[in-house]
Amino acid sequence: MAKDHSLMEDSNRSSNPSIHEVSKPERRVLLRGMAASTFLSPLATMGAISAATVAMTGCATTVGSAAKGPLLGFKGIPAGTDDTVRVPEGYVVQVMARWGDPVGLSGENPLFKPDASNTAAEQEAQFGMHHDGIHYYPINGSNSGLLVMNHEYVDDGLLHRDGLSNWSAEKVRKAQAAHGVSICEVEMKNGQWSVVTPSPWARRITARTPMVVSGPAAGHTLMRTAADRTGRRVLGTINNCGSGKTPWGTYLTCEENFIFYFNGPEQPDSHQRRWGLRKGDPVGYRWHQHDERFDATKHPNEINRFGWVVEIDPQNPSHTPVKRTAMGRAAHEGATVAMTKSGRAVVYMGEDARFEYIYKFVSRDAVKPGGYAANSELLDHGTLYVARFDENGRGTWLPLVHGQGVLTAANGFADQGEVVIKSRQASDLLGGTKMDRPEWIEVDKQGWVYCTLTNNSNRGGKDHPSTDVANPRANNSMGHIIRWKEDGDHDGLKFQWNHFVLAGDPINEREQAKGNVKGDTFACPDGLWVDGRGVLWIQTDMSTSAMGKGELAVMGNNAMLAADPITGEVRRFLVGPVGCEITGATGTPDGRTMFINIQHPGESPSERSDPANPTRYSNWPEKGAATRPRSATVAIRRRDGGMVGA
Repeated sequence: MAKDHSLMEDSNRSSNPSIHEVSKPERRVLLRGMAASTFLSPLATMGAISAATVAMTGCATTVGSAAKGPLLGFKGIPAGTDDTVRVPEGYVVQVMARWGDPVGLSGENPLFKPDASNTAAEQEAQFGMHHDGIHYYPINGSNSGLLVMNHEYVDDGLLHRDGLSNWSAEKVRKAQAAHGVSICEVEMKNGQWSVVTPSPWARRITARTPMVVSGPAAGHTLMRTAADRTGRRVLGTINNCGSGKTPWGTYLTCEENFIFYFNGPEQPDSHQRRWGLRKGDPVGYRWHQHDERFDATKHPNEINRFGWVVEIDPQNPSHTPVKRTAMGRAAHEGATVAMTKSGRAVVYMGEDARFEYIYKFVSRDAVKPGGYAANSELLDHGTLYVARFDENGRGTWLPLVHGQGVLTAANGFADQGEVVIKSRQASDLLGGTKMDRPEWIEVDKQGWVYCTLTNNSNRGGKDHPSTDVANPRANNSMGHIIRWKEDGDHDGLKFQWNHFVLAGDPINEREQAKGNVKGDTFACPDGLWVDGRGVLWIQTDMSTSAMGKGELAVMGNNAMLAADPITGEVRRFLVGPVGCEITGATGTPDGRTMFINIQHPGESPSERSDPANPTRYSNWPEKGAATRPRSATVAIRRRDGGMVGA
């Protein structure tokens, strides 16, 4: 999820209308009682799949029987500010897979050192920092499987024994090793989940792991560097935020705020400015001081090699990850996969930055039985679209195809490779709708597609769209969730849309007229997950610099809530520890275990920790006075063994 670095995540100066300029107030509420086609969402299998008869989302699971009675079967809990994870009565939380724990590589099991003195080499064998998107891949059904998770970024004040002091090449290597993706095997014994160590599937993918570039940008002149004159091989993946799961059993990891890692020139060119590149170390990573490829003044094309959706086969530890450029370059938040009745894959993607866009990619070919081996080029061929939301509750998908409309050489797009590399500029010209930080996307059982718009503090500010009836908050601190349903199937070019909810506190008189939350309130929606019973799980990401202040004061710590997509009822299910973000959700096929990630517990308002006092804000999960707060995965179960949320 994007941090609050507004100069880099707010680079859209196009004149396209925002959704709030075309939204009518009557469209802002959840539509009740409408007829909808059935949308099934089974867990992706690890082998063959009959694509033509299965519709699915990227991370939903199946359960043994259809839901009966009320969808939400637990009592909501109050907001809170405790430095712990709280869940409803009758539930238990187990902490596992913490930053620095061994991931389970054969022969390599370095333990986490409380003073963070682990080496870069040791970090390469441990879970990375700041867990994010996560998915479960069954091995033995709901008793064992693979957990694959992202590690979005690092806090160098916690990662290194002495923080940013004595900056060195070793510290850069350790920071790069704490990025990327972890693949681990987990199993349940005697009611407890544990990471299997060692495991033949265990793997770390980092900012230095070799990767292949595929699709229309592969080999493009804008992708070539001194180290890779072919433009087809890249080292590493960074700022891995949301994720997706494909019907053929692979994992999609998304590169979000990649631009934060690069030092730029004094006067960036128009392409660099559109992506927020500037001179210096705006968020303090300082990688370019010891890894020259992150200095865009010396290697200007290196930035074009990041910002992609990366496909990984978790079942094959020797698989080389692939950057799938046909799906466009963006500050990708996630990649949620649905399937058409004809078996084609449709990938929905949000770009988590102020005034950026919502995309979808429709594969040219149908999914074939046989897992990744039979579908290794599926995401290289298809059509990328950007969404335009119109005032009459209708919308259109606009194709990003070279030679169509304005996407020509005369307008700066020599070929399709340049179109996908410059997806933002192409979307500007096409007239896509500028959104308030579109983040996670999910699809419910009725076929509605949901997208969280977490907030936009610049809405109504200088040089930006003013307030309107659909978004009356000039400083949109609360965010909202929009949803749409395609005409016909997921590859349709037209859709209907409405606001599922405008987030906020109905106790506040000003907010009562603006939202339609029924039940517990929340702010800054971010992560989404539709489980096998059809519950829409909503995770929040209020920034630590704003948390507890003004209109956010009543919200407490970040939380996870459950919503009934039909009735609109929302209940608070979980509250996280101090300073954390709740992110990523997945579950076992039987619906009896949910895995979520607790990211950056104890984060300070500056988003950078003081190594001399690392436990000032939190020391979750260990609680010892000398411990450092650590991101971790938690497994949530009911004490009676029932389905989570029922």
